[in-house]
Amino acid sequence: MSEWVILFTYFLSLIFIGTVLLSIPSAWNGDGRLGFIDSLFTSVSAVCVTGLITVDTAQFTLFGKIVLLLLIQFGGLGILTFTTIIFISATKTKKVSLRSLQMVRNFYLDSIEFKAHHIIRDILKLTFGIEFIGAFLLWLRFRHTVGSGAVFYAVFHAISAFCNAGFSLFSDSLKGYNSDPFLLTVIMLLIVLGGLGFLIYNDIANVVTHRKKRLALHTIIVLKTTAILVVVSTLFFFLLEYHGIEKNMSLTDKFMNALFCAITPRTAGFNTVDVSQLTATSKFITIFLMFIGGSPASIAGGIKTTTFAIVFLAIVKDVDWKGRLRLSDRIISSAIVSKAMLFLGKAVSLLGLSIFLLTLTEMRYNPSIDFFSIVFESVSAFGTVGLSTGLTSQLSIAGKIVIILTMFAGRVGLMSLTIPLFKEYKDAIDYPEEEVLVG
Repeated sequence: MSEWVILFTYFLSLIFIGTVLLSIPSAWNGDGRLGFIDSLFTSVSAVCVTGLITVDTAQFTLFGKIVLLLLIQFGGLGILTFTTIIFISATKTKKVSLRSLQMVRNFYLDSIEFKAHHIIRDILKLTFGIEFIGAFLLWLRFRHTVGSGAVFYAVFHAISAFCNAGFSLFSDSLKGYNSDPFLLTVIMLLIVLGGLGFLIYNDIANVVTHRKKRLALHTIIVLKTTAILVVVSTLFFFLLEYHGIEKNMSLTDKFMNALFCAITPRTAGFNTVDVSQLTATSKFITIFLMFIGGSPASIAGGIKTTTFAIVFLAIVKDVDWKGRLRLSDRIISSAIVSKAMLFLGKAVSLLGLSIFLLTLTEMRYNPSIDFFSIVFESVSAFGTVGLSTGLTSQLSIAGKIVIILTMFAGRVGLMSLTIPLFKEYKDAIDYPEEEVLVG
């Protein structure tokens, strides 16, 4: 069975099961019965750890909320364990295909060859360990504000934050806690830890324990890019919203909310302020951050920090005559540079198609919807973020279907783009090269 079939079957099965369970009357506590399209939308959003919602999550019953929690957890872990399962299955039969091996290397580099049978165990231990600590810390706050349901609220938000899902059991997300530095710090740490990638933790641990002399270039790029994006965007949000949506906040709260606005677009989707009330520039920065997303081999979505960094550096520094990118005393091969460019091009194409379809389904019949909101919604869905300027609840059925497909493409479609295509030829044929003018 091909890797594409296994990948799509896993996620489509989760989505189908989630849709069925959320359609059950006992899962919904709101007015009337939850319609099929809204059940499907919510299921896809949870499995793809996006966080966009057409109905209030708080209106689900305890059963419905538990279903959402499981969909988020299995959806978040699905991508991380998928490649490893493929590899382990292949090694047990001693038939490791070139495609499977290369696909796994896309996520775990060369270390996969020596630690394949330990990766799933390490992923699960680290995931549940971080989520447990996060849940405990959140419980310390929720026990005073939520009461008897504090434990479930803490577990739900810890998993939602670490899986970068952005689902909240509060109708206003985390706006009610925008002046609570402790809770915001815990949520932000969970988001960052979930978006860095397990390869990063493994590499840092190897350096700390002296198994390696220095960090891998991948780790350096991820950490530096993440830090720069957070620091720079925090500064922008702080200055842009100082007299804007944060004008009535204390200086500490202004900084904390600016920092939260910088971190949550990295595919988490929680919000402590009304996104629709942000300045146009702040919204633009948010779109930029949502498109980049987190890092490879993590739960986060987007084009990933490494793709952005490589493309940006290739543009600024230019490549050598072999198409390679030199970074200090290390070199990124022309193949990786080309792969980053190609991946970015495919992502932009998929996103452009989503925006185009939404302009057809929404703007033609609802003049109050502006193009900026369409772009924001599409990028949020494609980057599996979950932030919205308020358009989600206004979507037509056709618009909801477009967003559903966009979320699926952003989560599973981008993953499938990393699965290499290898074709076997009986005779190797080299065709003559010709020059084409560019620019």
